[in-house]
Amino acid sequence: MTPELQKYYENRFSMMGSDGWKELMEDIDTMISALNNISVIPDEQSLQFKKGELSILTWLKNLKLVSERAYEELNEKNV
Repeated sequence: MTPELQKYYENRFSMMGSDGWKELMEDIDTMISALNNISVIPDEQSLQFKKGELSILTWLKNLKLVSERAYEELNEKNV
């Protein structure tokens, strides 16, 4: 792993270990719960918009796990 990539992951994990990140994840859980109700969607355009919102929130929610797995795989290749 290059020093630049190592620094990238160190910065990312530092951010994800902060209280602010934990609070953001709590907010995201609340937002996902609020958006994840299709019975109130009036039309297909609104459905597609909510689908996009949920996609972005889910990506953020899973970012830590995905980053950890990628980091582990990169380290395994360098062993």
